[in-house]
Amino acid sequence: MNKVIIIDSACDLPEDMIENYRVLPFRIIINEQEYKDGKDININQVYKRIRNKNYPKTAQVSPIDFRNTFTELAKNKKDCLYIAFSAAMSGSYQTAKLMAQEVKTEYPDFNIEIVDSKAGSTALGLLVNYASKLLEQNLSVNKIAELLRQERNNLVHLFSLDNLSTLQKGGRLSKGKAFIGNLLNIKPILEVINGEIVLTKKARGKQKMINKIIKEIAKKGQQLDQQIIGISHADDKELALELRDIIKKKYNPEGFMINLISPVLGAHLGIGGIGVFFFTKSPKLI
Repeated sequence: MNKVIIIDSACDLPEDMIENYRVLPFRIIINEQEYKDGKDININQVYKRIRNKNYPKTAQVSPIDFRNTFTELAKNKKDCLYIAFSAAMSGSYQTAKLMAQEVKTEYPDFNIEIVDSKAGSTALGLLVNYASKLLEQNLSVNKIAELLRQERNNLVHLFSLDNLSTLQKGGRLSKGKAFIGNLLNIKPILEVINGEIVLTKKARGKQKMINKIIKEIAKKGQQLDQQIIGISHADDKELALELRDIIKKKYNPEGFMINLISPVLGAHLGIGGIGVFFFTKSPKLI
């Protein structure tokens, strides 16, 4: 095909789907050593470090990686669509735009669309999967980008963390409130709104957290039986499968996409996080 979908490693997809895309790696920094996500270090190795209290830092996709990839595809006259991790959470979207402009000075006919997904994790995976279905209908990358910019606003992210310490470290909660909340076993429930992570609700204990997420799915989602529901977990597959079974019984979706949360987000969310992702209604195909 003359059309290529490019993603970055903040996008969570099953392993058997990843091979359909060009994947640009975020960078993971552990003890001052830099690794390319998914190339020099894998997701299980990162979670092992986190469990050992060896917390990684992350950095956006390298400008050189963008430039080299875009140049290669431009030389081969490929039409490209890069679906980027939320611009509100990373500079990769803006860097990609700058590198694309540089490549276009050498290859003025290079056709590339760069879309801010306003999403991450398996929500981004669902948007990429939708783009693939549109590609199968032989739409241009320009038309696909137009449809993605519409449908990204219909994506719902609902996720929770195992405790409040991560929010405190990220400056979203005071140290005192985090300490008291952890004592009371408070589970924060967060959403992504306009590409940014926002704390919207809290629940006391895991079961109440699950119940609130299940209720929110009913409030925010339509045509769930026509959708694939995304579930991501931060090294807690048992919880992910528990949520899957409850959602399957209650809403009977078309299917599920279950993934480990990528190191890009997992490094900041900590062990035990869980997320559920879907569209407010089934996205339309042309």
